[in-house]
Amino acid sequence: MNADTSIARASATRGPALRRIAWRLVAHAGSTRTLLALLALLAAVVFARPAWAPLAAVLGLLGACLAAALGVHPRLRRQPALLVTHLALVALVVLVGLGRLLALDGRFELTQGVAFDGQLLDGERGAWHRERLHALRFRHHGFEVDYAAGRRRGATRNAVEWLDDEGRTHAAVIGDHRPLVIDGHRIYTSPNKGYAPLLRWLPEGGGEPVVGAVHLPSYPAQELRQWRAWTLPGAAEAWVQLDLDGEEPIARDAPAVFRLPQRPRLVVRVAGVRAVLAPGDELAVPGGRLRFEALTTWMGYRISHDPTLPWLLAVALLACAAMAWHWVAACRDTLARPERHDG
Repeated sequence: MNADTSIARASATRGPALRRIAWRLVAHAGSTRTLLALLALLAAVVFARPAWAPLAAVLGLLGACLAAALGVHPRLRRQPALLVTHLALVALVVLVGLGRLLALDGRFELTQGVAFDGQLLDGERGAWHRERLHALRFRHHGFEVDYAAGRRRGATRNAVEWLDDEGRTHAAVIGDHRPLVIDGHRIYTSPNKGYAPLLRWLPEGGGEPVVGAVHLPSYPAQELRQWRAWTLPGAAEAWVQLDLDGEEPIARDAPAVFRLPQRPRLVVRVAGVRAVLAPGDELAVPGGRLRFEALTTWMGYRISHDPTLPWLLAVALLACAAMAWHWVAACRDTLARPERHDG
């Protein structure tokens, strides 16, 4: 046997072997185990909220897994309902990943009657989120919270108003499970709410007055910690505390509704001076005068924005319909088969 013949036989042997190895790799990539492993990896990547590159890499691997499954499993190509189900499931995964890249989740607090300025206390933004919070023209005009005996919180009714893109005013009542939807942003009330003393700083020499609202800790969750500091413009820090003088705005042992105290008093300490102020009273301190204008309320809100939610619903319904179509067809084929009798 000459050398050329040996080389030709070796090449002919390697060809089918390489094809078998390649086929096994494709079959492994298109297997259910690989799909489940990639879905678990995607879940880990989504919850880790990374940059877009790792998420895109995992989504690409999922697409390759589906393509391999179409080549390995002829059943997927022969049965349209099963194929649509798998495509819808992959689309759901892609939409979830895309939603994390585009989404916003955060929270903010708003004083009664004051417009939202687009600032969040904290929030999580996807890498591709396009900030539009400053365009949301929204304010609230008070709220009611029902309490059962034992101060068990019930429904929240928060009266709000907002302006649309054409400048028209709209009004609604929202709550913990009834959102206000503006430009795709969903705004819910939260359990956090409380009292807010309105303070006016009148500087010496006729300077520009400054008005601020001090959001005291959430009431009644932090009933015994109703104090907070407020930095006066160009002066010392003012420490303010709400003095309820034994009054319970929310009864403990009977049904009640969140309300303002009837006789609010504010204990103020600034620059070594202490005073108890009623609404309208002033305190003279170095640099100016501090006036307790009134006591109002603040509400805490949750805000979220995910433009993929309508698409997620549509694709989920498509997946359910395709799966139902597949199982109905499978049951019909089973009933249509002739019974076999052993005999």
